[in-house]
Amino acid sequence: MGDYGAHPIDKYLRPGRIPHIWCSGCGLGISMTCFISALEESGIPLKNNCVVSGIGCTGRVAGYLELDTYHTTHGRPIPFATGLKLGNPELEVTVFSGDGDLFAIGGNHFIHAARRNVDINVICVNNFNYGMTGGQVGPTTHLRARTTTSPYGNFEAAFNLPHVAIASGAVYVARWTTLHARRLKESIKEALIKKGFCFIEIIAPCPTAYGRRNRLGTGLDEMKYYKEHSVIKHNADPSEAELVLGGDILVGKFRDVDKPTFADMVKEGIENVLSPKSAGGGGGK
Repeated sequence: MGDYGAHPIDKYLRPGRIPHIWCSGCGLGISMTCFISALEESGIPLKNNCVVSGIGCTGRVAGYLELDTYHTTHGRPIPFATGLKLGNPELEVTVFSGDGDLFAIGGNHFIHAARRNVDINVICVNNFNYGMTGGQVGPTTHLRARTTTSPYGNFEAAFNLPHVAIASGAVYVARWTTLHARRLKESIKEALIKKGFCFIEIIAPCPTAYGRRNRLGTGLDEMKYYKEHSVIKHNADPSEAELVLGGDILVGKFRDVDKPTFADMVKEGIENVLSPKSAGGGGGK
């Protein structure tokens, strides 16, 4: 008889929480596995890693990982993560949440954390709807796509997430689908190691809600679509990354630059205030 011991990633998962409750064909299992693999290869001690999630299907990630994790209120994982990073700069803080949580109620927090270049990682699993609460229209829902709250088609233009991230000041921006598991893992690993506000969008199937209403087929059908319609183009103009229902999906690493982090700027400002030169010296009566 063979040795049927623990799975290699069991140490990263909370005992008793698996099997998960995600739907068959959902891309969240792949997304979480890629994160775990990147975490393992990054060499960052588990005690220094923490994950923050908001509300939604993706928010379940915080409950499955055997790390210091925080399941916060809807739309608020980024300010919570900012507080963690400022309170303990030694932590590697990752926000792992969904498109509705991060870019609807949480959109303002995203913009300003990127503008400040807070040293956190934001991973957004984009399945184009509010999957957990019934499949409602969201800020990334394709134009003309059907959801429970847009039965005649969505009439609102969708956010182009890499474009939003770069325009807001993120230093690292990438997008992959759940088909691109190895490339996604490498991008997450790069983000974990890099200083500054890093953003990764994961295009993922939601066959139960979004896929069914838009006749996209099963989760496997959507993965086949990703294979046939994904275009890898690193350093592309993010304005080209807009997504159209039934169109190509531009993926790749769009930005990787270096800038002082928010903590760097705060430290510099405090040092300037406390330095003798800034205390009014040298100009006596």
